[in-house]
Amino acid sequence: MDTYLPFFSFGRLRMGEAFGCLSRYALLRPAGDNHRCISAGYSGQNGSGRWNIHGFTLVELLVVITIIGLLMALLLPAVQSAREAARRTACANNLRQIGLAMENYHSQYICYPTGGLEWRPAETAAYKNRKNYAWSVFLLPFLEQEALYQSIDFNKPFDDPANAQAAATILPVYLCPSMGRSSLLRQGRGATDFGGINGTRRVAQNNPPNGVMVYDKYFQAAHIRDGLSNTLAVAEAAGWPDGQWINARNVYDVYWPINYRPPPGQMPENEIVSVHPGGANGLFCDGSVRFLPQSLEMRILNALCTRANGDTVEGF
Repeated sequence: MDTYLPFFSFGRLRMGEAFGCLSRYALLRPAGDNHRCISAGYSGQNGSGRWNIHGFTLVELLVVITIIGLLMALLLPAVQSAREAARRTACANNLRQIGLAMENYHSQYICYPTGGLEWRPAETAAYKNRKNYAWSVFLLPFLEQEALYQSIDFNKPFDDPANAQAAATILPVYLCPSMGRSSLLRQGRGATDFGGINGTRRVAQNNPPNGVMVYDKYFQAAHIRDGLSNTLAVAEAAGWPDGQWINARNVYDVYWPINYRPPPGQMPENEIVSVHPGGANGLFCDGSVRFLPQSLEMRILNALCTRANGDTVEGF
């Protein structure tokens, strides 16, 4: 005689078949010597007393694959956008660390670091002994890189063989995570994706330099009369061949709009350029970091690049 439980009947099912049905949340009902297992994949017993098992048909499989493909096509751009947003945030955080280091440098020395020490305007014999150290070198002690700073021989130029090992050090704080590159070195030296703002050529041809990062000069906060929060100190300069944190050539003046790509035949220039869609990150003299949209008016960009031109920045 069959033994019945609420909503379930085991009857003459073998133990393995009963557990198989239960594991699929089967419903059993008595039907003489035969019982039906209402469950995905089971359609009842055949004449030999075995259970018939059915899988997916080809059409069903193709439908499932098509739906999965459509979902992936819809979700992939969203995933990529989220990843880029995270990389842009990480880039801005690196600039914030640089800004904090600049503020600590100013607190200790009562000035901001020079744009470059013993600037080397040309690679000729007349200037070969110029040391050409960048502003980013002098921030190392304030970026928890005191040991690296002490390993540099400042009595010799930045590219002297004695400084090769130190110059090849990779410093993530000077890199933008969005930059796709095969190597973190440029010409054998640690890369940087950030450059100091020397000024803008759209104001008096930047002669004398009207920015904050000026070669062999030091400025105090009081010298930045346009306002610390209205004056750029550092901005992204992705892909520049001389973008090395030890090399004073990672300073530039601005002429073109943000993320400007010169057409074929035009000589490339070091400008505010990033690989972020829609703009680039910039560090201001008050330590704040803002995303500079590439639609920013040149009038406003010029005002942000000068330290004491008397400009009034509105709408930014």
